[in-house]
Amino acid sequence: MANLTLMAFGSSAPEIILSVLEALKDLGKPAGDLGPSTIVGSAAFNLLVISAVSIYAVGEDVKKIDDMGVFATTGVFSVFAYVWLYYCLSIETPGFVTSKEAYLTFGFFFILLILAFSADKVNQKKKKKEN
Repeated sequence: MANLTLMAFGSSAPEIILSVLEALKDLGKPAGDLGPSTIVGSAAFNLLVISAVSIYAVGEDVKKIDDMGVFATTGVFSVFAYVWLYYCLSIETPGFVTSKEAYLTFGFFFILLILAFSADKVNQKKKKKEN
């Protein structure tokens, strides 16, 4: 849970602050490119580069994912986040985010947390039964 909340917020804090500052500066005007670009760029960097460096740094041993439920949940939500972003900004309301889209996006985060937490608890019970 800390990885999905505190650590994610901490590592993305500069992008979040830049986006908020740009949004406050341009209230009532069309959105600038800084906010979406930094968020999408940071997410892509975190997903691809940091994962690759982390895997490479461990060495040549076989790597196994201990909890596939949480991994699958976060993986599906990562892909969904990009699809949702594209849908909101290109299909539903091009270049504009409505309040409804913003609230839904915020709600999806809590759904992710609940599903990841549940998947972790299921994995813990499964491991307990095996021991």
